[in-house]
Amino acid sequence: MNTTLTTPARTRGRSAGLGDALVRTDAVVKRFGDVTALDGVSLDIRAGECVGLLGPNGAGKTTLLTLIEGLRVPTSGSVTLFGGDPRAAASRVRLGTTPQATALPEALKVREVLEFVAAHYPSPAARAGIVEEFGLGDLLHKQCGALSGGQQRRVAVALAFVGEPDLVLLDEPTTGLDVDARRSLWNAVRSRHAAGCAVVVTSHHLEEIEQLAQRVVVIDDGVVRADDSLAAIVSGVARQRVTLAGLDVAQVQALAPEAVVTHDVDAATVTAVLADSDAFVRRLAASDLPFSRLTVRGATLEEAFLSITKGAA
Repeated sequence: MNTTLTTPARTRGRSAGLGDALVRTDAVVKRFGDVTALDGVSLDIRAGECVGLLGPNGAGKTTLLTLIEGLRVPTSGSVTLFGGDPRAAASRVRLGTTPQATALPEALKVREVLEFVAAHYPSPAARAGIVEEFGLGDLLHKQCGALSGGQQRRVAVALAFVGEPDLVLLDEPTTGLDVDARRSLWNAVRSRHAAGCAVVVTSHHLEEIEQLAQRVVVIDDGVVRADDSLAAIVSGVARQRVTLAGLDVAQVQALAPEAVVTHDVDAATVTAVLADSDAFVRRLAASDLPFSRLTVRGATLEEAFLSITKGAA
């Protein structure tokens, strides 16, 4: 599969000079029947890093995290966690995780859940610090089953840091949160990272990766497409979404041959995902075509990747 994202050889799969490798995957393949979820992934995650795993839904991000967590084993290749087998308790004791799905014990209070999780670690973090950073003070005496979805998500992310881990894996950490809660959670994660915890965060939201990550790994169709600095990756996936009525797909495609153009029959609109919306709008205005209901916004990451991988075999 061809892509416009490219990565210098010095950064591809291995980051140098940032500390010891906490995670190493070497030519990892993971298949589920006839489906190949990961296809030859080689990465190092090093101490002190905040790494964003970026890619559209179904790209293989969550599968990679489950291999690091020891929940699954690779079909071929190898995964090491803190130099050992991810399935070994001795390896996982320095790891914190928040899965995509939030599943807290409904009958327990938040305070009890924090204490229960902390009891599994030899040197847990100070509870007061976790409570303050993640804004859990008003929730401590509430049962988990009485919390809103956003509150449960906040507790779930906080639990990943309770054991004072050296590495935390956050899989879509702000799912279900409103804008203010999302930003508060970002601040808490940044604070924990500044205190020395390495973080890996998956998202299909470019903004989230921009807020948290310094290094970004782009995964698509189970393959690492790029591994580079945040600035380099953002410039590679920046796209806009232009929607309008009154024209058909062929007319829009003629004005923007580089765009991915789709037709929404129900809304009677055509959408073009492309890199330079300003140039397209100028060409559109000069064409004298009878368009209406023009809107321009940032593309979703999935739309951006569709544009980036356009024409792939």
